[in-house]
Amino acid sequence: MAELVPGGQPTAAGRHADHPRPRPLRPVRTDHRRRRKGRGRRRLRLLQPAHRPRHPGRRRHHHRAARAAAPRRQPGHRRRQPRRPRHPAGAAARARHERHRKRRRRSAGPLRPAAPRGGDGAAARRDLPARHPVEGAGDRQGYADGLAGVARDFGVDVADDGTAEHPPAPPPGDDGFLGLVNAARSRHGVPPVTLDPRLIRAAEAHAAAMAAHGALGAECPDGTSLFHRIAAHGYAPLTVAEHLVSGPRTPDAFVDYCLSGEERRGPLRDPAVTHVGIGRASGAGDVFWTAVWAQPFTPDGLRRFASEVITLTNAERAAARLAPLAPDPRLTAAAQAHSDDMVARDFYDHTSPEGRQPWDRAATAGATHRGIGENIACGQRGPAEVVRGWMNSPGHRANILKPAFTHIGVGYATGSRAGTYWTQVFGASR
Repeated sequence: MAELVPGGQPTAAGRHADHPRPRPLRPVRTDHRRRRKGRGRRRLRLLQPAHRPRHPGRRRHHHRAARAAAPRRQPGHRRRQPRRPRHPAGAAARARHERHRKRRRRSAGPLRPAAPRGGDGAAARRDLPARHPVEGAGDRQGYADGLAGVARDFGVDVADDGTAEHPPAPPPGDDGFLGLVNAARSRHGVPPVTLDPRLIRAAEAHAAAMAAHGALGAECPDGTSLFHRIAAHGYAPLTVAEHLVSGPRTPDAFVDYCLSGEERRGPLRDPAVTHVGIGRASGAGDVFWTAVWAQPFTPDGLRRFASEVITLTNAERAAARLAPLAPDPRLTAAAQAHSDDMVARDFYDHTSPEGRQPWDRAATAGATHRGIGENIACGQRGPAEVVRGWMNSPGHRANILKPAFTHIGVGYATGSRAGTYWTQVFGASR
């Protein structure tokens, strides 16, 4: 004789049976939120033992195993699928969760219908306070509405998706530098300067190149100079000066350093300078600065420079009791063509790359002088500096003070490696 106990195995009569603890029966209320349409009002449901993990995947696996082992159903019998609990932690946790959700919904205000998927984009997020316009419709509209519903149910603020407008960044170079410079110029009665975007880009590129190589210099190891960068960014200067400095950490310290020496403070006090560009970069454990001071090129400015060079040259000849030199347009054309050519083809020599000499260029310009002489210079920032440099060189000084020369032409161009290229062409009378 054997007896069968719930959940146990058949045992022989008179022997002790190991009675396992029966599974708990727990009433579950089913209503329009918990059950599908057409089910009864109350059901008694056999829940899983508490010691068994309630992982959804594992539970489906046990259901499949139970169905495989269950006997065939009778015809007409409708099998009821077990419903997954709303919260895996049990009835107490479900009740707490429901109370919390209802409390949040009451605080969030009444529900409003969301815009349908694919509706007008203007209706997006109409159940939340308007923050930023939402563009687009369709899936994006449905996503926005669904996210708003989750926020209402759980009392969570929806994070912005990054479409908010941020305050505009300050213009490049506007970090207090311009105010410091113009204050210093005002103290000396010099007109203010303005920031030029082309000079700023050139200065920033050169500062970054110096920081990358860890050394100061107007020309980088790859052969690109600051003046190459100025020309590449579309600025044509008549006068140009630069400060290349490393060490200062702030604009105040940089400006104070530029004002500390007589030669260094020259560009800051130069009334001819109208534009400035500033660049700063960190590298090699230091801060590298590039400041470019410039006056834009104009034909009148070029004629003024040439006239100043001629005036200073004749002053030197007058000191040596020599007759002044007369300007000649043909010699001027030859001198200007050579300065432009040195900038364009990046060379510095009396002989052009194809072998043309000064007298060849003068003849091409139509000059018929009996004798031709030429002085060239590069890197000087003004007429006084270039004439002083020529007078300090014996060969150039000899051309300036040669009694046979009667006419002169002057050429000037900016760019290339050195920044400025000067040419004097002298002619002897026929």
